[in-house]
Amino acid sequence: MKNTLLISIFFFALITGCSSTTEKVDEPEEIVFINDYPTRDRVNYVLNCVAKHGGLSYINQYACGCKIDKIAEKLSFKEYESAQTFSHLKKVPGESGAAFRDPEHGSELRKRLKDAEQYAESQCFVK
Repeated sequence: MKNTLLISIFFFALITGCSSTTEKVDEPEEIVFINDYPTRDRVNYVLNCVAKHGGLSYINQYACGCKIDKIAEKLSFKEYESAQTFSHLKKVPGESGAAFRDPEHGSELRKRLKDAEQYAESQCFVK
C-alpha cells in the first residue's frame, strides 16, 4: 500500500510538472483601432453623403457609412476636421478667406482629405 501511494504521488508530480511548464507562444500583435471620430460627426457625414447620392436607401446609407469608416482609416479626426475647415472656408472671398486658401498646411490637408475620399469611394462602391 505504501508503494502504491508513493507511485501515485510520483506520477502525480510528474504529470503536474509537465503540465505546468510554460512554453512561450508567439501571440499575434494586437491591432489597435482608434475610433476618435465622434458619433455626431459620423452621422452628419453619412446624412450629407446620402443626400448627395440620391436620398435615403439602404445601399446609400451602407455605402456612406463605409465611406466615413475608410476615411477614418486614413485621417485622424483632428486632421479630418481641420481639412474640412480648410476646404469649406477657402471659398470665403478676400483676406478672410486667404487665411484658409494660402497656408501650405491647409493645401496638404485638403489634398489628404481628397485622397482619403477617393480611396473610400473605391472601397465602398458609392455611386
